[in-house]
Amino acid sequence: MAKFKNLPYAIGDYIVYPKHGVGRVTELETQEVAGMSLDLYVVRFEKERMTLRVPTNKAEVSGMRRLSSDDTLQKAFTTLKGRARIKRTMWSRRAQEYEAKINSGDLVSIAEVVRDLHRGDDQPEQSYSERQIYESALGRLARELAAVQDIDEEAAMGKLEKELAA
Repeated sequence: MAKFKNLPYAIGDYIVYPKHGVGRVTELETQEVAGMSLDLYVVRFEKERMTLRVPTNKAEVSGMRRLSSDDTLQKAFTTLKGRARIKRTMWSRRAQEYEAKINSGDLVSIAEVVRDLHRGDDQPEQSYSERQIYESALGRLARELAAVQDIDEEAAMGKLEKELAA
């Protein structure tokens, strides 16, 4: 393992990969690809039952990052409490923007999607596609909150729902 020195992530570290959310580095491996030796992070995403191999030299470029700091978490919670900002554009355009925010991996952007699509009990039902995007963003937020605060996803979801209801 001496050759894997000075890497930003170690085995057991939780990371966030923009398109897939919170994962855990399970191992470091070397593979031969097209005659070249490639060092890889092996990242396991439990929720999706998926394993991703990310070249160690491309981790930063791919957007892979550490879990959010407490400061970023607070900004996300502040965003959740704000007023929804729903643009008056066609749903398909807004849906694309929401998906882009979710896939950016940025916690505050994901919180914006949750805030904008959250419906209180006194509001009309969401459409199927709105609900899908909302649940995707809420799940992403809950998984990172759970990993940062070392709680289970259900407890994190409870905290988020409490914030949204406030």
